Amino acid sequence: MSNSSAGPNSKVRAGSSQPSEAALKRKRGVFQKDLQHMMYGFGDDPNPLPETVALVEDIVVEYVTDLVHKAQDIASKRGKLLTEDFLFLIRKDLPKLNRSTELLSMNEELKQARKAFEVDEEKLATIE
Repeated sequence: MSNSSAGPNSKVRAGSSQPSEAALKRKRGVFQKDLQHMMYGFGDDPNPLPETVALVEDIVVEYVTDLVHKAQDIASKRGKLLTEDFLFLIRKDLPKLNRSTELLSMNEELKQARKAFEVDEEKLATIE
């Protein structure tokens, strides 16, 4: 009898295809509805298989988690995690970089518009 079989308490090696302990702890299905809509928008069936959605969710969560860990490693020297850390990581992927900068500038415009709207409401309230 050999002890080569992995038991339920054995640790998963880095780089293996099995999910890590952190992945098993997270709540599954949080992004299912959003992913179903996104998959449909990219040409999939309106009601994709639950297994497919779960797989895409696992891939997305793993990618984002990996990206955040890399950004934290970069920011650890400075002590503060910034948006520029993420932009640095995706600098070689031009479509992602362009879309990210577009969304960041749009977010900034929306903040300024909300601020201007709040100022206008305050002025109207003082007039009345």
